[in-house]
Amino acid sequence: MENNKYLFGASGHAKVVLDVLFSNNIKVVTILDDNPNVIELSKIPVLQSKLFKIEKNQEFIISIGNNSIRKKIVDSNNFSYYSAIHSDATVSKFATIDEGTVVMPQVVINADAKIGKHCIINSRSVVEHDCVLEDYVHVSPNASLAGNVTIGEGTQIGIGSSVIQGITIGKWATIGAGAVIINDVPDYAVVVGNPGKIIKIKTK
Repeated sequence: MENNKYLFGASGHAKVVLDVLFSNNIKVVTILDDNPNVIELSKIPVLQSKLFKIEKNQEFIISIGNNSIRKKIVDSNNFSYYSAIHSDATVSKFATIDEGTVVMPQVVINADAKIGKHCIINSRSVVEHDCVLEDYVHVSPNASLAGNVTIGEGTQIGIGSSVIQGITIGKWATIGAGAVIINDVPDYAVVVGNPGKIIKIKTK
């Protein structure tokens, strides 16, 4: 028996996740969101999490764009998870994609790339061969990762940015829109520009 599919989060990002699911004829039963003013999204009922009873045949995607909030929800709930790949994405059969991750339309993920849990690989982004993305990474639209790039947990790769081959980016870093990364990036760094320069180190 197939498990019932759910989302947690009913904001704009959830609309895009629903498009990914609809492209594969996957039906979502209910969306959880703790905003009491939201009762429906795309004709799917929205329920507050405190009113929801967890059962074994339920699987979730955390449909929230903010990486740290996504992690907090996962850490505080005992859900089972599924991943979703848009029917218009190109994913190598040699790539691996872990639970809770969503791959948007026109994404390319090439051979031996390893994508962690609860990541967002956004529209038209490219993850080249042998890249390793840890959990809760968000690769924004039109961003490109060359081969053998490693990205730490929770890092945001900004829209339209580029990372050259062999680079390591630490955890919970932020790469600005359009940045070109030609040097390794430490944990918690904020990097902007071409070539990318560190403008600050975030507090943990």
